Amino acid sequence: MRRNWLTWTGVGIGLVVLVLSKLYDLDPFDRLSDFFETVEQYELDEVFIAGLIVLVFFAADLLLKERKRKIEHEKVKVYKAMVSSAHHVLNNFLNQMLLFKITAEDTPGFDKEVLDLYDVVMEDAKEQINALSSITEVNEDKIKEAVRPEPRQGS
Repeated sequence: MRRNWLTWTGVGIGLVVLVLSKLYDLDPFDRLSDFFETVEQYELDEVFIAGLIVLVFFAADLLLKERKRKIEHEKVKVYKAMVSSAHHVLNNFLNQMLLFKITAEDTPGFDKEVLDLYDVVMEDAKEQINALSSITEVNEDKIKEAVRPEPRQGS
């Protein structure tokens, strides 16, 4: 019912006009015909028709813009839900990877550079997921830009 509210509004107005015209013995078509004769008398019929055409296309444009806005809003909602879910999965993964780090730190002779690299990789992953979470304009270029690796100093 919500989808066709304009149709139902039109049906309601049509029924009201029908009932009122029967009750009060009105003839809306005669009134409309008189209006058009008056408009023709003053040579305004072309202006009226042009205005009506503009009005129809203006209304269509407004409806299309509203539809596009709703689609964009839904796209952002889906994107945010996806990023939130990925963030949750990544946080679980990072927490579980701490076990590997603790084991590596407790292993005698384990290469310190590998542990340092581990910290860098984990920090990069956190930064990238946070960058994805902060995107406000959802499109392919913005997403790619958010996760594009930045050149390291000293590399």
